[in-house]
Amino acid sequence: MLTFILITVAVILLTIGLVKLIDKIIPSKLKPVLTIALWILIGYLGYLTYMSIYEPIQFNKVKNKRYVQVIESLKDIRDAELAHRQVTGKFEGDFNKLIKFIDTAKYTITQRRDSTILDEEKTKLYGVDSYKEIVVIDTLGFVSVKDSLFKSSNRYKTMMDVPVGKPGTKFNLQAGFIEQNKINIPVFEASVKKRDLLFDQSNDLIIQENQVISVDGVNGDALKVGSMNEVKTTGNWPKTYGDNE
Repeated sequence: MLTFILITVAVILLTIGLVKLIDKIIPSKLKPVLTIALWILIGYLGYLTYMSIYEPIQFNKVKNKRYVQVIESLKDIRDAELAHRQVTGKFEGDFNKLIKFIDTAKYTITQRRDSTILDEEKTKLYGVDSYKEIVVIDTLGFVSVKDSLFKSSNRYKTMMDVPVGKPGTKFNLQAGFIEQNKINIPVFEASVKKRDLLFDQSNDLIIQENQVISVDGVNGDALKVGSMNEVKTTGNWPKTYGDNE
């Protein structure tokens, strides 16, 4: 972009020089036509220079505003998925089932306490009372998942809908297991393509955004949380957009 701006400025300066040169060399009858044509060219090049600066600035404003909104939705999806894993031991890849889970599921409130009981085997073996320590888990009650995560809000019922960008866009949700050390570990991933979020912006700038590799940018062609290829529940956005843990 900087190279384009420098080239444009150089062409504008060259064109202004030509205008002055024409004023000295070209016959009087031709001067008005050529001068007007050159000034039109200068205006056009000036417009291109202005747009080359203004358009990326506006693009970034739109992008950042939309990313923030989408990330909040991805956080809701992650919270719902983590609750599902806590209660059921796995993640859910179907939004309808995930919503039903939030509507009906409850957390079990427990309390761990240490206790001592008679060790019958040692008592029989040694002929004297022997005791062993154990951990007792008491169930204290149950709490609604919905109330814990969303309180009085019903926004979870539309969490599959991307809040900005191309109308009708839905988040892509996947869930399953990956094997590590011969153990199946649950994983999930929710994502949306950047192109769908920025559908009404410059195609060239969208292409550039899809190729971002930066510590302060969203790398890749999508915003997402979780992963189907590794055990993680973080998002791929930098902390400048908010907590991704």
